Amino acid sequence: MEEKFRQQPSDVVKIVLFGPESTGKTTLSEQLARYYNTVWVPEYAREYLQHKWNNERKTCEPKDLLPIAEGQMRLENNLSQKATEVLICDTDLLETKVYSEAYYLGHCDPLLEKYALQNTYELYLLTYIDVPWIGDDLRDKPNERERMFTYFKNTLEKYERNFVILKGDKKKRLATATAQIDKILKSKAT
Repeated sequence: MEEKFRQQPSDVVKIVLFGPESTGKTTLSEQLARYYNTVWVPEYAREYLQHKWNNERKTCEPKDLLPIAEGQMRLENNLSQKATEVLICDTDLLETKVYSEAYYLGHCDPLLEKYALQNTYELYLLTYIDVPWIGDDLRDKPNERERMFTYFKNTLEKYERNFVILKGDKKKRLATATAQIDKILKSKAT
């Protein structure tokens, strides 16, 4: 079972978009994939939870987190085989861990936590809350964005992850992200 949550070996540089809901992660994932002529890994939780909402009118529950984590890693592992030199990930298991703790009174399934901490990425792009909130069926905390941003930032610091905060409009965020990714690619080439 644990194999489902583990990253498969890959030579691509893995970049994660990380941060509170409705902060531009998917938009930037698509932009970065186009910029680097590569694929991007969508957020599996959106598909999974939208299907649940459409069919049961229920939101995320703790029992959903392991199937979400499994689906996310299946997508990432499959797409890492199709990526060029960079793989853009709209999320990762560490983000799922953050939501688990924030929504379920500090609890995170030990299996999810193990792989959230074990799986590795070269860079986290932490999206700031300076973009307009866009509501949908799944987003439910428009007034907690600042608290959630702080939680995400503290998590990256706690686990000593390499990250940069992205602020500003789409153009500025893209420029900041590509400058950081280009540095990583250049260092790997030498």
